[in-house]
Amino acid sequence: MPVAPREDRTALGLGTMALAAVFFTLIDTSAKWLILAGLSAIQVVFVRYAGHFLVSALIFLPREGFSAFRSNSPGRQILRSLFLFGSTILNFTALKYLPITVTTTIMFAGPIAVTLLAIPILGEKVGLRRFLAVLAGFSGVLVVMQPWGAEYHPAMFLSLGALIVASLYFVMTRLLAGTESNATSQLWSSGLAMVCLAPLAAPVWVWPQGPVDIGVFVLIGAFGAIAHVFATFAHRLADASILAPVIYIQLLLAALSGILVFDTWPTVWTLAGGLIIIAAGTYIWHRERKLKRRA
Repeated sequence: MPVAPREDRTALGLGTMALAAVFFTLIDTSAKWLILAGLSAIQVVFVRYAGHFLVSALIFLPREGFSAFRSNSPGRQILRSLFLFGSTILNFTALKYLPITVTTTIMFAGPIAVTLLAIPILGEKVGLRRFLAVLAGFSGVLVVMQPWGAEYHPAMFLSLGALIVASLYFVMTRLLAGTESNATSQLWSSGLAMVCLAPLAAPVWVWPQGPVDIGVFVLIGAFGAIAHVFATFAHRLADASILAPVIYIQLLLAALSGILVFDTWPTVWTLAGGLIIIAAGTYIWHRERKLKRRA
């Protein structure tokens, strides 16, 4: 099966990643809605990936057939898939206890974590200034979490774990870009999660009640499929370090979701920490772009 090569189309990659960010916000909003409606986090994660797998199969199999399941790098695909649904479990569980703005803002440190992980995994070098920016970014995470304040909740460590595992997922996505097709990546990541979670979801299964809950139940998988198709395509068009800051538009999207859907306003600490994280991530992005132009 032919694999589309990596390309250098930064503008299109950035636009595609921005669309992915919209659908990532819809995933989190749907997950929090369903969990508050009484569904377990494990069931919601299963439904999210089962729907993702179904939509991916409907998109790719008629065009590529069952060869779409054939991986050129099965070991990396398994790791990538485990990182993805592991991050989802941690994030959805955290959403049960935390406002969507808090979980989203903590996840904003993803570009900073990717910078650190790129050193051992991708062999990239990080200078003193970028390392100091990484430290500043993680200080922003501390501002959001406030382990010293009344707003602190232990579930924030679930979000922190989701951040680390999701960063590993994005690094693996970049490693597989140009090696695996988008179809293979989507079918493996969603299919493996669906198979692994099915035995855990069955004993706690609860059918949603009411038309809105049923609609969200059906749509969350479609949101997941669309988000990751866009994200995977974007990583083929541009470097991960360039795409990473685009996810910051989720601060606005998550705030709107929290206000309009859950009647929850972001706190001053969440906004302040988010701005610190964004500033640090933007500096890292600018620095990497400058070094790449010099090279």
